[in-house]
Amino acid sequence: MSAMSNSNWSRRSIFRAAAGMAAAGSLAACGGNTGRSSGGSGTNLVQYFHAYGEAGVEQAVKKYAKAYDKANVTTQWITGNNFDQKLFPALLTENAPDVFEFHPQIQLVKSGQVADLTDIIEPVKSDFNQADITSHTVDGKIYGVRMIDDPQFFFYRPSLFEKANVQVPTTLEELIEAAAKLKTSKVKGAYLGNDITPVQSPLIWSAGADTLTADNKPAFNTDAVADGLKQLRSLFTSGNLLLGAPTDWWDPSAFVQGLTAIQWCGMWAMPAMQKALGDDIGVFPFPKVGSAGKQSVYNGGWSMFVNAKGKNVEAAKEYVKWLWIEQKQYQEDFATSYGFHIPPRTSIAQSATKLKTGLPAEGVKLFNEFGHFDNIGWTQAMIAAINDVVANSVRKDGDPKAQLAAAEKKVDAELKKLFG
Repeated sequence: MSAMSNSNWSRRSIFRAAAGMAAAGSLAACGGNTGRSSGGSGTNLVQYFHAYGEAGVEQAVKKYAKAYDKANVTTQWITGNNFDQKLFPALLTENAPDVFEFHPQIQLVKSGQVADLTDIIEPVKSDFNQADITSHTVDGKIYGVRMIDDPQFFFYRPSLFEKANVQVPTTLEELIEAAAKLKTSKVKGAYLGNDITPVQSPLIWSAGADTLTADNKPAFNTDAVADGLKQLRSLFTSGNLLLGAPTDWWDPSAFVQGLTAIQWCGMWAMPAMQKALGDDIGVFPFPKVGSAGKQSVYNGGWSMFVNAKGKNVEAAKEYVKWLWIEQKQYQEDFATSYGFHIPPRTSIAQSATKLKTGLPAEGVKLFNEFGHFDNIGWTQAMIAAINDVVANSVRKDGDPKAQLAAAEKKVDAELKKLFG
């Protein structure tokens, strides 16, 4: 499996950029090549995918599309660090894709950009991970079909732990202590990403808080979260944390090249890690923060959406139904043949042999026990507000409580726009 190329933008990043849609209307779509097939018979459909880091994914996606005989499906494989900047302007033009992958994002629903897929999902709804169904549901309607679940956790080298006499951390204090003991002249103790933001939501969950309440109110401004930020600040300034790595957290290079003993990354990277390090790999969730906390695992992933403003909505829905509802062999192939991901269909996840033993099975166990899923109401503007908290209280030396209070005001303002 190749490392993610071309950018620092992660395909599994929690950022969602739908807020940029309104400003994108005057921009052209992806150059002059619309990707629409000029040959063949029947309906022409275009699907947008960002460039996955794992070798073979592009070929697989195009193979699936070629096997569909009710429409000519062309794939736009978007490389670089600006998938969102190409997708959203394109959605506002006559050359918009009919089908595209993204994350559950309530602005897409409220703007009428994505089609209601309840009718195609309902017959198999019970076979989906119900947390995935919830994360794609607004007012009882389901928007988007989850393609893969991508749990994220800490990877570590058991051999290095044994040599340094370190136990697997279960609290944030223990993680900080482990990083200090594991650091050598050549190896840093831990790597949390170049800007630390990949762990911001896990920190909130592990402190016993949440991003939003069930009735869409800010829920992250607590003393325990503030204490966790202070602890991250101590780790950041300790000299035991890997900073400025050549590739960011989603790429396993820093870990497999021995730059760090612990790295926050995703289950997708397991095959590359195993190829490089064999069995000398373990995983553990983000540790507990404070007495009321609980370990946590962030579940990222990607979903397929139908452009509700496209020219061929029903044909696009039929294609999505065929590929992501009916073709279980392709769904398992997509989830397990390139990187390791968890199929969101329960029946497929239970039969996926590659996930039944060893490190992948441990990842599935952590996902099931500690997993947290996307909240469709947690928007890019809200994520950016927490990014600022991390920047100002961890990478700089701002007061965490004051930073959380400032973020709460921003998030509350966004929630009022969305929900009144």
